[in-house]
Parts: sequence; C-alpha cells; structure tokens
Amino acid sequence: MSSLNLDDFTDLIERPDGGLRRDAEARRERRIVPPGALGRLDDLGEWLASAQSAVPVRPVERPKAVLFAGDHGVAELGVSVRPAGSAEQLVRAVLDGGRPVSVLARRLGVPVRVVDMALDCAPESLPEDVVRHRVRRGSGRVDVEDALTLEEAEAAFRAGMAVADEEADSGTDLVVLGDVSVGGTTPAAVLIAALCGTDASVVTGRGGDPIDDLAWMRKCAAIRDALRRARPVLGDQLQLLATVGGADLAAMTGFLLQCAVRKLPVILDGVVSAACALVGQRVAFRAPDWWLAGHVSGEPGQAKALDRMALEPLVDHGVRVGEGAGALLALPLVQSAAALAAELPERPEDSDDPEAGTTEDEATEEKAAEEKAAEDGKAEQQATEE
Repeated sequence: MSSLNLDDFTDLIERPDGGLRRDAEARRERRIVPPGALGRLDDLGEWLASAQSAVPVRPVERPKAVLFAGDHGVAELGVSVRPAGSAEQLVRAVLDGGRPVSVLARRLGVPVRVVDMALDCAPESLPEDVVRHRVRRGSGRVDVEDALTLEEAEAAFRAGMAVADEEADSGTDLVVLGDVSVGGTTPAAVLIAALCGTDASVVTGRGGDPIDDLAWMRKCAAIRDALRRARPVLGDQLQLLATVGGADLAAMTGFLLQCAVRKLPVILDGVVSAACALVGQRVAFRAPDWWLAGHVSGEPGQAKALDRMALEPLVDHGVRVGEGAGALLALPLVQSAAALAAELPERPEDSDDPEAGTTEDEATEEKAAEEKAAEDGKAEQQATEE
C-alpha cells in the first residue's frame, strides 16, 4: 500500500491567476499593435502573466531543460531501432554535447539536466548528479510484467517531485521537459490508449528513428497486450504507472504535478511527456493550465493526449528526435511573447488610432509636424492675399 496520496494534488494545485490574466488582456487592448495582430503571441504573453502573477510579464531569463532517462524492457521485442538497454549511450552523447538537444541548448543558453531513473548500466559509469535519483536498473517488460513495484513507482514519483522542488528553489523560471529513453514511446502509448479508451493501433507510432512495418506490428501487439494489464488499474494512477509505465515516466508525472504546485511553467516535448501529463491531468484536473505543448512530434499518441488536455502545440517543424529538442525550439517563441507583452508601448489615452505610439520622441515629432503644417498654412494664406 502506497503512503503517497495523489488526491492531495487536487487541493494543492491552483489555476494561474485569472485576475492577472484579465489585467494582461486589458493591457493588450491598449498597446500600439491592434489586438490579434500578433496571433498566439498575445495569448502566450497573457498566459505567462497569469502564471507569473505579474503584469507586465517578466522576461523568461532562467529556463532549464530537464530530461528524465531510462531503459524499458519492452525494447527487447524489437519495438525500437535502437537495441534494448542502450539509452546510456544517448545520455552520454547529451552530456558530451553531441545530441540535437545539446546543440540547441548551447545556442539558446539553456542548461541541460539529465536525471537517470532506470538506465540499464552501472551507476558508476555516469556522474553522481545524474544517477543520484535512480530507482532501479531498467524497467520491466510491460506486455507481460509490471514495469515497477508499487514501492519503486512511489520512489520514482517522489524523485520527480524532488527534482521539481530543486528547480523551483534554484530560480528556474520555465522548464523544457523531455526524456532520454529506449523503448519509452511504447509504455507512453499504453498510458494514452488506456486513459483515452482507444485501441492500440490508434496510438502506435514509429518513434523518432522510424521503425519498419514489422517492428510497428510488434510494437502494436505489445501495446495491445499491455493495455489488457492496464485497464484493471485505471482508477489508481500510481498503480497504473507501476504496471505499464516505468521509473522515468513515474518521475516525469511527479515532476509535472509538483511544478504545477510550485507554479513553475513547463513546455512539454513529445509523446512521453504528453503521456505523463495525461496521467497528471487524471490526478489533478487543473494541472494542465501550467503546461504548454512545445511541438508536433508526429506520434499519434501525442496528438491524442494533447487533444484530451486541450493543449495546442506551438510549433510544427517535423522534429521527431525527442530528448526535448522540439520543445526547445518553442522556447524562443515563449520568450518573444514575454518581451512583446512587456515592452510594446501603449497608445495615448486620447488616441483612437490603434497604431498610435506613446513614446516621448514620437509625441515631440508629432507636435513639431503640426506646428510646421500650421506655419505653412499661414504662409500660403498670406501669399494668396497678396
């Protein structure tokens, strides 16, 4: 029996400040750019203002990419191009700066944190700050066995909560959430299918490194078998994560919920983070108000989960690589929305022109032009009379 009461999150998580959002909307109406001219950037700026409880919105200056890592036993079935147990190689490449997320993070000035929850390797092979939250070595094969024991699921969930607290306490003002896993999209699809009540074929994708048709059929069969094991425990979200999730997925779910408790906004990456968000929504229905969908990953399960949570992806560039790379591409958009919301000047109070500015230089130039026009008019009248 778990000592973790997930029902507490329902009381702990509040929606972003609705009053501040209305203030941000009123400020938008007064800006020199007509409402709607900036499209979703206006909505993003208002969402940030309500999440920060600040009008004008503060700039996003200390973002962090947090990646939860793990190996999944179901990869033994050949449901991924990468061999089972090889997620350690991906983690090393991320740490060494050789993965797309590493390159983008360097370019954007965003620190990357990797959290090992269930990599299938000796913990001594990775830095201490990466492995200190590890729950076990690899997660179970979800089509025939539980991914975790209930105690391990609780430990992973609490580890995710602890990471969220660490980030909030350190001053991180926005998180880009991703995963580094082999086989992780399979349990993610199981969770989404179970929570949305859909068939395995509806949520089975081909992964970041696309699998062939035979591998897709194996993956679909594994998801179908895992779904049979998931349905009896749908009412208990922690047990669901233990049965058909994994240590990294359980940790990501705890992380997302605790971020909502701490009022720390999160940009979701692909299907794995979307699946964990969907479990989080089942735990606390207000939690998704603190999350953004970063991009379209091309995974059908992600589309299903985001639709259920009414989250619309910010960008669609066909990025399938995972590891938070697609979500990082959405970060400059969020930062731009914050800058526009905070820095665009407002119209003068006596102006009906939506394009009229309020800066001192513009007002001085306008007055000088009016005086010059008046002088020209007097000169022209005198010339006519003469």
